[in-house]
Amino acid sequence: MTALADPAARIAIVSAMHEELRALLPLLRDVRRIDRAGRAFHCGSLHGRPVVLVLSGIGKVAAGATVAVLASEFAPAALLFTGVAGGLADGVKVGDLVLARELLQHDLDASPLFPRYEVPLTGRSRFGADGALSDRLAAAARQLLADPARAIGADHLAEFGIAAPRLHEGLVISGDRFVAKAAESNALRAALPDALAVEMEGAAVAQVCADFGLPFALLRVISDRADDSAHVDFLAFTREVASVLTRLVVGAALGSAGAGPPQAG
Repeated sequence: MTALADPAARIAIVSAMHEELRALLPLLRDVRRIDRAGRAFHCGSLHGRPVVLVLSGIGKVAAGATVAVLASEFAPAALLFTGVAGGLADGVKVGDLVLARELLQHDLDASPLFPRYEVPLTGRSRFGADGALSDRLAAAARQLLADPARAIGADHLAEFGIAAPRLHEGLVISGDRFVAKAAESNALRAALPDALAVEMEGAAVAQVCADFGLPFALLRVISDRADDSAHVDFLAFTREVASVLTRLVVGAALGSAGAGPPQAG
């Protein structure tokens, strides 16, 4: 039985920015706030099951510190990381969902002592997400994307130029810089041709979860193409599209019966 299939198992849900988690916080019941390491951990019930929600802050160090506190002090059975990312691979478009099966730090290079991208003393450059948790999120995402207009609203999709959002599964890469130039994006694609998307936290989350033996999954909504063509209003997109997708997919993955599509925003 996976953690998501066990209604008594506590699930940690983490995002880097308030806008990315804002859709879930109002749904918490019996909320108890616990402050640790400069972060507010919101413990409560979501769709009838125990959860802890927290904003990690932006970047690998912030994400890693948050996961370490979660694992050591809150003992979740599994961790879900949600948010937005920039698309890299051909066909990964604004509004698409990307589910990480592997994660890698694209800015880690301890060569010549260790191979490029390898985390020193681990022998690993890629860290895998939990298969069962990821499969459950993938199933929830596919169900949602079968009728995205019903979930988000046709007007919202049209406003952001989203026609038929898709789910992609594979490698997500992370680094402590916001990739927004075509030259950077092209360099990443050349070095890591199987990378689907780029963001700033996921690979650190994966590494710390591996250290703690904590099953995790990571789901991102594509907010831009990580190059000069990015022109979507980031905060509006995150608020009106990405956060709604997050709420619905997570609700379905948690086994919420009746988590029908709420109104966007």
